[in-house]
Amino acid sequence: MQLELLKNHISTLVTQTKSVDKTLQAICDYLEAEISYYDWVGFYFKNGAKEELKLAQFTGEPTEHTIIPFGKGVCGQVALSNQNFVVQDVTAQDNYISCGWKVKSEIVVPIFVNGENIGQIDIDSHTANPFIKEDEELLEFVCKEVAKIL
Repeated sequence: MQLELLKNHISTLVTQTKSVDKTLQAICDYLEAEISYYDWVGFYFKNGAKEELKLAQFTGEPTEHTIIPFGKGVCGQVALSNQNFVVQDVTAQDNYISCGWKVKSEIVVPIFVNGENIGQIDIDSHTANPFIKEDEELLEFVCKEVAKIL
């Protein structure tokens, strides 16, 4: 993984794109295209005052999980814990929402604006055990960059 190259491109996307929606979509498309084991990339955001997440922009196969209650699945757990969650093997996770039989692993990193967890980036992989420390570092960077435009 060429971490600095990826980070530089993300920064460019954030500073050059005029629309938040287009920027988020561009980030999803870029990450999915550049990292071979990122098979689904999407953003979920808190749905107003409700204790749930709502799917925003994504790249990959459509999902029926457009609304996720806080606490449910990996994304819902991150909404409550405010911590990164790396699942190298989804079959070993009790509180997992299956997004498809191809998904073998998932990583979710929260987005903070003014200290509040307002959303997250979610990556699904069709490969078991693919995520390394650099994935977390990259996705934390993405979330900090995205927070600048929200």
